[in-house]
Amino acid sequence: MRRLKDDIRRWGRELGFAAIGFAGIDTGDAEEGLRAWLAQGCHGEMDYMAAHLDAGRHKRAHPELLVQGAQCVILARLDYRAAAADSAAVLADGSRAFVSRYALGRDYHRLVRNRLQRLVERIVQAIGPFDHRVFADSAPVAEVELARRAGLGWRGKHTLLLGREAGSYFFLGEIVTGLSLPPDPPVTDHCGDCSACIDACPTGAIIAPWRLDARRCISYLTIEHRTALPEPLRESLGNRIYGCDDCQLACPWNRFAPLSEETAFAPRHGLDHAALVDLFAWSEEEFTSRLTGSPIRRIGYERWLRNLAVALGNAPTTPAVINALRSRSAHPSPKVREHVAWALRRHGDAGENSPGKPEP
Repeated sequence: MRRLKDDIRRWGRELGFAAIGFAGIDTGDAEEGLRAWLAQGCHGEMDYMAAHLDAGRHKRAHPELLVQGAQCVILARLDYRAAAADSAAVLADGSRAFVSRYALGRDYHRLVRNRLQRLVERIVQAIGPFDHRVFADSAPVAEVELARRAGLGWRGKHTLLLGREAGSYFFLGEIVTGLSLPPDPPVTDHCGDCSACIDACPTGAIIAPWRLDARRCISYLTIEHRTALPEPLRESLGNRIYGCDDCQLACPWNRFAPLSEETAFAPRHGLDHAALVDLFAWSEEEFTSRLTGSPIRRIGYERWLRNLAVALGNAPTTPAVINALRSRSAHPSPKVREHVAWALRRHGDAGENSPGKPEP
């Protein structure tokens, strides 16, 4: 089995994975922590986080409920950091749209799953069929805790997995198996007294070390939140239209994050530095066609316009911004109209002759 582990690591590297780790199926107190988090309502509208119960046990903390006879979880890391416009510069330019860097290129879900399936096929060639299931954010799996136990990193205070040589700019995928592969030892925590990620959060969503209130998280708000964005938080969204990387940008460990060799994650359609007014002008057909194969497409056109309207409300007042917002003021969606009206109020009755940053 130890020799097989070495082979699996080698096959994983050949498939483009940056690291492979092995964990048992024990997730410790993950279920207790999850239940407390849910009881506090920190999951917001993500009802699926509370949905996966089996005889009183939450599947997210019990891999054996996903694969009968599960004994081992193979964890794979795929780096996604691509060469792109400087994040800090884009965030500082209120006329530009900031998209979380993981979403600039192709959707990782299918890519990771396909690579993991190819890894499974290679294992089957070596040892024959075995019980397994492959996951990439496609089932309730406590992947950060399992990856921590597999030695791929430690849980940062922002709740993401951190690695000494990779920071947090990577995706995780899992193969839950019935193989009796021995687990790898976990690594130690290397955050120390650092609170950079907590201090950097624009909305104060990291309410304590290792505790995130999703209801205040910009990634949750711009991606998962389906209804109107909370008005008190809209200004804090700035020009972030899909996701938020602020806690990662502040983390010292991400100075060591390597560029990915995966070309699928390279920016498409200039999304690493696109102008807000240009994106807001996309028709629904353009949104659908240009974002085919992108993770952004999952939020749909209505939420795309909602997020952009808020960003335009936070943008410097210019004729182009005012005209862009006015062009959507009679949009068929009440949600879009409400956010456009809020954005126009942010700019007052300035019109074309009063450039400058709008007052809150």
